[in-house]
This record gives sequence, structure tokens and C-alpha cells, in this order.
Amino acid sequence: MADNTTKSTGPIFPEVKMNLVTPKSPVVGTVVKSEVCLKGGRKSASFVRHVEIDISGTPLEGNCRAGQSFGVIAPGEDANGKPHKVRLYSLASPTCGEDGEGKIIATTPKRVIDEYTPQKEGDDEARHDLFLGVCSNYTCSLKVGDKVQVTGPSGKRFLLPVEHNKHDYIFMATGTGIAPFRSMCKDLFENPSGATTSQVHVVMGTPYTTDLLYDDFFVSLADKHDNFHYHTAVSRERQADGSRGLYVGQVIDKKFDDVFGKILTSDRGLMYMCGLIGMQFGVYQLFAERGITDPYMTIKDELKDIPCSEWNREQMRRYIKPTHRMMVEVY
Repeated sequence: MADNTTKSTGPIFPEVKMNLVTPKSPVVGTVVKSEVCLKGGRKSASFVRHVEIDISGTPLEGNCRAGQSFGVIAPGEDANGKPHKVRLYSLASPTCGEDGEGKIIATTPKRVIDEYTPQKEGDDEARHDLFLGVCSNYTCSLKVGDKVQVTGPSGKRFLLPVEHNKHDYIFMATGTGIAPFRSMCKDLFENPSGATTSQVHVVMGTPYTTDLLYDDFFVSLADKHDNFHYHTAVSRERQADGSRGLYVGQVIDKKFDDVFGKILTSDRGLMYMCGLIGMQFGVYQLFAERGITDPYMTIKDELKDIPCSEWNREQMRRYIKPTHRMMVEVY
């Protein structure tokens, strides 16, 4: 007789509270920590911080679950004289908060520093002066003691299932997309009921080793727990054997037979992606090449007769949808 105690027919996700605080009536939190969370020894122009906000006494207290987001409203007005719109940031803190009582939430903002480029018809094509992301730079510049307008929580699908131990997990991230996986890993391994017995793999993609976020935390988890595995995909540096750098999808492919395939082809496997949208399209094609689309992707008829190597981004965006076993947050 089959042992059904270790199998899963599909994840059951928890009911969560949403939009307790709306942009029309934000609440005020207080910054209690702001620190750089890059590995260090900068090779790129990235500036990323770990920011913690005290939300005690507000409706958000105790109601922000790992995998959800919250909003930040920067002060002032936009170019049209209207208040700045809310910007959503993934929670990097566990469900119990950084303090263990749900009173302090955290996120991982990255400064946006770029040049103006035409975005729509009528934009000045000759304009190329410096552009600073309003909310990202505001959030990164906040100091301990500063007040900040916050909203939320948002999101009801990018969550851990109710019964953690019934599933095994592959978390794929690029850049600040690692934030929800810090929160989820804390829920899985640092909760009062004990660490999960499931297999958990984090694949973190960055251009350079120095861009790895929360690297010390994930290395520490791997040292403490045999069922936690940390993989890095560094695209612009040579590997130890001198071969070219790898992207997230290439790491999955390279280790598919020995590592990832065992989870992805089992009925326990769940896959989460958060980060740059290019990762999503690469994974879609990889899964099609490996013949494991059905559990994770619904492919519409328009693509079924086209070789996956010939799929383009627009086709994948329109004709492929993730299933209940693939959770996606990309930008």
C-alpha cells in the first residue's frame, strides 16, 4: 500500500487579511532599523537596504503574513501636483514579525537610479538626465526614528501552504525578489513549533557575488539544517572551474537530474519565483524542455504546436499561466 503520509495532492493556502489599511487612510509607522544587506565589496552600482518599521498599535500589527506585501507612500507631490501613489514592497519579515510579536515588519528596498528614456508617445526622446525613483530612494534614505506612511497588507496567493511539511520547496529569486523568501524561510525554520522537515532550496541570482542579499542568513541556515540548500547564480563572474557565470534557470537545468528534478517531478514539489520577469520566461522554456509542464503550467492551444525553443516572450505572457503549484511575482 502506498504511503500517503508524505504525499500531497495540492497545496491548501491560508486565508489572509488584506487591505486593512488603504492608501486613502494610511497609518504611520516608525523606522527602527536601516542597514545595508548586500554581501559587501561592491562591484555594481546597486544600493539595497534592509529596513524595519514598527507598526504596533495599527491594524497591520499581527496581520502581515510571509509572502505578502505592504505599501509605502512617499511624502510630497508628483509632477502633476498630486500626492505620490502607494508603492508596494514585499515583506522580508516572518509572519511573527522581526520582533516575534508581529509589531515590526521589514522590507528590502533598492534605490532606483537611472536616466530618463521615452516611455510613451509624446515623451522627449532627447531627454536623458538623471532619474531617481521617488519611493525607493525615500525608503532607503529613512533613518531610525523617522515616521513613514504605510498601507496593506496585500497579496493572497504568494504564500506558504497551511501544512508546511506536506510539501518541498524551490524558491527562485533575482535581486530584491529574495525578500519574500527570507520571510518564508524564517517561517519554515524559525517558528515555535520547530523547523520544517521538508526539503527547501533557495536559488539566488545576482550579477556579482557582492550583490547577494541576506547571504549570511542563508549560509547560516544551510549550516544548521541538512534539509535547507542554498544555491547562487552569479551571471557576470566566472565559476570556480573557470566556466561562464550562470543565471537562475541555468542553475536549475545544470542541477536538474541530481537535485531539482527529484522535487519538481514529485507530487510534493512547489515552486516560487520572485524577481525580474526574464527569469519566468526562461523557466517556462526549461520546464517544457524537461517535460514537466503539466503540474506547474497551463499552456494554451496557440503554443502547443510550436517548439518551446521558438516561444517568444509575448507568446509566453499570453498563452502560459502558472498553476497552483507555481507561485510567481515578477516585474
